[in-house]
Amino acid sequence: MSMVQNDRLLRVLIVVVFAALGDQLGHAKNWGHWRGDGGNSVSLDATPPIKWSPTENIKWKALVPGRGSSSPVVWENRIFVTSAVPTSDGAYEFVVLCFDRNTGQQKWKQSATVGKPHEGTHSTNGYASASPCTDGKHVYAQFGSRGLFCYTVQGDLVWSRDDFPQMTMRGTFGEGSSPTIAGELLIVPCDHEGQSALYGVDKTTGKTEWETKRDEPSCWATPFVIESDGKMQIVMNGENFARAYDAESGKEIWRCGGQTQRPVACAVGDEGIVYVGSGFRGSFLGAFRTDGRGDIESGDAVLWSVNRDTPDIASPLLSKGRLYYHKGKTGMLTCLDAKTGKPHYSTTRIPDIKSTYASPVAAGGHVYVTGRGGTTVVLKDADQLEIIASNSVGEPVDATPAPEGNDLFIRGQNHLFCISK
Repeated sequence: MSMVQNDRLLRVLIVVVFAALGDQLGHAKNWGHWRGDGGNSVSLDATPPIKWSPTENIKWKALVPGRGSSSPVVWENRIFVTSAVPTSDGAYEFVVLCFDRNTGQQKWKQSATVGKPHEGTHSTNGYASASPCTDGKHVYAQFGSRGLFCYTVQGDLVWSRDDFPQMTMRGTFGEGSSPTIAGELLIVPCDHEGQSALYGVDKTTGKTEWETKRDEPSCWATPFVIESDGKMQIVMNGENFARAYDAESGKEIWRCGGQTQRPVACAVGDEGIVYVGSGFRGSFLGAFRTDGRGDIESGDAVLWSVNRDTPDIASPLLSKGRLYYHKGKTGMLTCLDAKTGKPHYSTTRIPDIKSTYASPVAAGGHVYVTGRGGTTVVLKDADQLEIIASNSVGEPVDATPAPEGNDLFIRGQNHLFCISK
């Protein structure tokens, strides 16, 4: 073999080796929405650590100013979070922050707007509870009545809007629904005690493509996007009905009653079935086929339903045909067979977790369940309950963790943590 052939062979081998290493490093996917790719709170390729402590597997932690329970989103080497930072005159600066994934250093900060909220909020809910989302080109941040903002991932403002309705929320609990990307649209929910609506906004220009009025009171759920018969449906929770809308036109496709008051939990779904539930002053969780039309409550489009121990603040997790969810805001966890609704295990107390706001996430064959005290319990993603580890970041956590590659990003009360092998 000639020297030239040897050189070519060596270069081919180098390319093959680095390609294999790249697959092992696990950076093929991003976590561009707080519910992850597909909206079910699952990463198909991430393998984050299952154990950590203040001295083990914490790569870095970065101070996050102000207060907000919005969850981090990740795209390549950037992590985005939002926060509401109090000012000296009683107002708040609503900010979008970008951190370097590898070092935790702040790459940029944008002050979206400054102002005094028009009404109060719940003691456990700040003024920046809506999570951002990104498509890798732009990052979108909604601060409820304060406005909707679009930046490039480098931090340049592209467009902003402050003409959405000023919302009046039940019990002055504050706002918190997050926007969701659906193709070329940004789906923006505005459910409150006034005239509620769902908006389809051109994500490039910020122009409203459609607006659909909703006869729903306050709701904190985030829209869920699922494909059905080659078209995208937008599934929304609601106190009166769970509903699906055509993503292209905003027209209602189907609805089903049975939900409870002031819903917060988001829908999940796969293979033509969606699961919608709520658990405040009542209890309901149903499995609905997406090919239904009109009012499906008494038809065969409702596959099954349960009326006890259903989720409230934290949204369900759908992973490998299993549906995981908390009872109300507690640490009691249920795991159902998603197709039948029959329990693998039900209302089981997870040790070290008393109350929950963060939604469970799945990655690398494990389920990560996080309590408000800052403890994350790692379970095996399986039909039987098996606890692998219990870990704490040492401060309260209300945001949902973001698994990506070999990392798990946790936004605590004061810091953003990178848990890494």
